[in-house]
Amino acid sequence: MEKKFEGIIPPIVTPFDEDGAIHETMLRSEMKICMDAGADGLSVAGSTGEGPTIRDEEYGTLIRAAKDYVSGEQPVVCGIMRTCTRDAVKSGLAAKEAGADAIMVTPPAYNVLVPNEEGMYEFYRTISREVKLPIIIYNVIPQNTILPGLYKRLLDTTDYVMGIKQSVGGIQALYADIMSTGQKGRVYAATDDMIFSCFELGAAGAISAILSLFPAKCRQMWECAQRKEHDKGLAIQNSLYDTWQCMGGNQFPIRLKYALHVLGRETGYCRSPITYLPEDEKTRIREALLK
Repeated sequence: MEKKFEGIIPPIVTPFDEDGAIHETMLRSEMKICMDAGADGLSVAGSTGEGPTIRDEEYGTLIRAAKDYVSGEQPVVCGIMRTCTRDAVKSGLAAKEAGADAIMVTPPAYNVLVPNEEGMYEFYRTISREVKLPIIIYNVIPQNTILPGLYKRLLDTTDYVMGIKQSVGGIQALYADIMSTGQKGRVYAATDDMIFSCFELGAAGAISAILSLFPAKCRQMWECAQRKEHDKGLAIQNSLYDTWQCMGGNQFPIRLKYALHVLGRETGYCRSPITYLPEDEKTRIREALLK
């Protein structure tokens, strides 16, 4: 059955035990909560899932678990966050072998290893040629931004680049991608506090952390956008806007895991060195969620 790469695709947190091993029971609980709320697929090993810390051999645990919760047309998207083309290809092949339906590939992030546009073109072109799996560009690195012209070029000249998750530049960057590519490529929203507005501008869906924290409300916003119910969708977005402001900043996975804990969803530990959340930040998150 053909996969539908659209709608609400929550990026799942990766629960770890105290020793840093994946806690599969907690992982599956989060997947079930999101799918029961009406998600259209699942994303693993992204930023929310502490993807840079996930080894190739661990992809199987995440992907096989996700496969148990999606239907035949719903995709499992696996994050690939590596610093060179060779390793990104190797990780992409490992994700494919484990059963991923698509890979979400981050540009190299380490500052002195950031290539120019031709290097980034070759990076994605090579992954497309070698892995042969649908590719979503994860546009999240401020010092290595994939601009609309390069995205369009990759859509036009590679077989497997099919979408971009727009996480830098806000809603304006998302709109620039949509305007430059028309109907050819998919643009996924990741501006958490303006998700409904992104949907109304034409986003193909979202792969964004707020979907994992509030999956049912995000599903409602997606449906409102499809039905042109502007006032209702905007009201939901407005109701979440202030709450989400406490989530931003460094150490995002531990912030999100604490927020899930406040809501009664246990997601274990983060991998070291993301191990400590100050009490004042806990208080801010707790007050925002329980007000």
